[in-house]
Amino acid sequence: MTRTRGLQTTKPLQAKAPSPTDRIKAQKKVMQAATIRALEKARRIAAEQGVTLSEWETDFIDGVTERVKTYGRAFADPDKGAMNGTLSLRQGMKLREIRKKAQKGKQAGPKPDKDEP
Repeated sequence: MTRTRGLQTTKPLQAKAPSPTDRIKAQKKVMQAATIRALEKARRIAAEQGVTLSEWETDFIDGVTERVKTYGRAFADPDKGAMNGTLSLRQGMKLREIRKKAQKGKQAGPKPDKDEP
């Protein structure tokens, strides 16, 4: 008995390691998605708790969300925030203020009447 063909082995497919550029792009996408989730969460919590956001705060959330989706970040001047960040320092502070405002509405709950013993 002789073999006409040699042994065939199947090599496991090894994924090519992502290049540094691909890793940076993936990190940016993750940060963009996290920023959009944080903005939407602030809006959702405020709505659930019945906290009314001012017109400016609503416009802020809408505008920042749109800029992050379109450009990948919400500010153009690198002096205003981290180069790899999606929000400037002031935008991040304002988002935290909006979330605190919504959380206070969540924690306050219904107030008891003074007439009840």
